Amino acid sequence: MNLENKNAVIYGAGGAIGGGVAREFAARGARVFLTGRHEPVLTKLADDIKETGGLAEVSVVDALDETAVDAHAASVVAEAGGIDISLNLVPRGDVQGIPLVEMSVEDFVRPITTGVTTNFITARAAARHMITRGSGVILALDSGSAQGSPMMGATGSIDAALDTYIRNLAVEIGPRGVRALGVWVAGIPETFTPEKLSAVNDRLPSGPEAMENVLAALTEARLTKRSPRLAEVARTLAFLASDDAMGITGTFVNVTSMFPS
Repeated sequence: MNLENKNAVIYGAGGAIGGGVAREFAARGARVFLTGRHEPVLTKLADDIKETGGLAEVSVVDALDETAVDAHAASVVAEAGGIDISLNLVPRGDVQGIPLVEMSVEDFVRPITTGVTTNFITARAAARHMITRGSGVILALDSGSAQGSPMMGATGSIDAALDTYIRNLAVEIGPRGVRALGVWVAGIPETFTPEKLSAVNDRLPSGPEAMENVLAALTEARLTKRSPRLAEVARTLAFLASDDAMGITGTFVNVTSMFPS
């Protein structure tokens, strides 16, 4: 899983998953280009990576702004010589815990629009540069909830759209030497806080006890009766981004320890 001399652009790097993956990529030799909308968080992450000998750059980029994304991708290519890895971790604003018949149009449409738009814009920007070099990998992430997930709002719908988009993209760019694939991730314990749970589902009781109940329910739902940790998710993404996974494209790797719903 060597990522030496790879240039990795991570969109939405300021979140918990972004931080874990960025550190893993950098530890394996990649130069990571961290993007997001909150510079202080990105700068702290970059400083942490540099303190351990890694290479990290920071740019404030709104992944919904195609002009900004295209300009940033061009700047990475000009500075570093190319883009080898593109990973989208931009939050979608999912709302859960409300029956679909009671959900507002805004709450249903927002995560679909945000998820499809940011993944399309960022993947397109990277792919345009990758196909000229004949190599590269585009990575996506969703929860694998496309087959039926009650009380999860639009999560299943956007997951289905993203699954299909990545597969179709892989078919188109595969002959040019570029891979497109993703991982299914659901409920990483280290990324949970009461505040984050309330933002997704404000009908849940608030506080640490409620969070522990959610984590316990997720653990019980796993086939292994344990939840995959952030480090395991990061290592999986590092493997998929590496040349060791050159034969894998057009699919999603299940890192939920659950059957896809």
